[in-house]
Amino acid sequence: MPTDPAAGLAADEQDSRYSWLRLAAALVLGTVGTVGMWSYVVTLPAVQAEFAVSRAEATLPYTLAMVGFGGGSMLMGWLSDRFGVLVPVVCGAILLAIGYTAARYSDLWQLSFAYGLIGLGSSAAFVPLMADISQWFTRRRGVAVVIASCGNYLSGALWSPLIERSIAAHGWRDTHIGIGLICVVVMLPLALLVLRRRVPHHVATARAPAAQARGTLGLSPNVLTALLSVAAIGCCVAMATPQVQIVAYCGDLGYGAARGAEMLSVMLALGVVSRVAAGWLADRIGGLSALLLGSLLQALALLLFVAFDGLAALYLVSGLFGLFQGGIVPMYTIVVREYFPVREAGIRAGTIIGISVVGMALGGWSSGVLIDLTGSYAWAFAHGFLWNLLNAAIVLWLLMRSGWGLARRLVPAE
Repeated sequence: MPTDPAAGLAADEQDSRYSWLRLAAALVLGTVGTVGMWSYVVTLPAVQAEFAVSRAEATLPYTLAMVGFGGGSMLMGWLSDRFGVLVPVVCGAILLAIGYTAARYSDLWQLSFAYGLIGLGSSAAFVPLMADISQWFTRRRGVAVVIASCGNYLSGALWSPLIERSIAAHGWRDTHIGIGLICVVVMLPLALLVLRRRVPHHVATARAPAAQARGTLGLSPNVLTALLSVAAIGCCVAMATPQVQIVAYCGDLGYGAARGAEMLSVMLALGVVSRVAAGWLADRIGGLSALLLGSLLQALALLLFVAFDGLAALYLVSGLFGLFQGGIVPMYTIVVREYFPVREAGIRAGTIIGISVVGMALGGWSSGVLIDLTGSYAWAFAHGFLWNLLNAAIVLWLLMRSGWGLARRLVPAE
């Protein structure tokens, strides 16, 4: 008998065909809507060339996009808890259209602020969708949440080569107009058709017995949220360095931006595989254990970027990096559902993942600064590795406080 209060949903709602339809819609919405996290990575070389600025200056729009995504994750998570997931998704689609249209007519500083709006819009297609899906599944919650999160990586894998080819054919400005149009045409009708139903009030306000049994590891809820947020910053500084710099890195090595876009696509496509595997693992060993494993493997991949820069090696290391790190970010949502009340899923996950984007912004910017100062990408990758160690240390300490997952084993399987 399921112990989660979401089991209070009618039998035809929980883990139902409609739940899977809702999950499929979330995957499509995430694939389209989180384009704002990736479009500038491919656009960066063209913008740097047009405005004749340094790498650090050219990275500013990406930094503002991550700031917008981070702040938006908290705002959109709160909106989702308060009004249901439909409201933030509709708002996000409109913000994406405005941001991409504004980008078409911008100089570098205006482009940066336009990407702030784009990041804010993209945040609606990530945390709110994961938090919402976590309430529509019980038996396969881990897998369902990570599938919802896969839209983020599918977005990078599918959009990156398309944007690179469109920039080559039409320029980056007209390409941005096209992206904004696609977001509106796909996201608004799909959201209005599928996401109108809300989780019943008794589910949204209940506290999971599992969360009651596990408590918050002997910490106050806010302290646990803060620790997870710092850990998330550490892993995302490390994560951002290859994701932001790989296209430009390949250009600087003489391999061409197209090869870098392909590597990014490979990285993110294998990240999808990693996320599904991490969800399966989290259903069995818990979110903290799966998070620690992903963190350690990501650190290993960063060291491989320091050691190898051949074309074939970079394709291989990019694939390994995607395969190792893809499941890390959605694990924070799993941990939130294991240790916090259901009614706080959106705001707690939104806060942690929103703050983690500070790490993405810091990683993208600081790696650019280190490259400008040293002329070497190796220092940027080594810098990310050190931040990764901070993440692993915090997660390891929390896992030790949990009795190495003993609390999870004391609770009936969900």
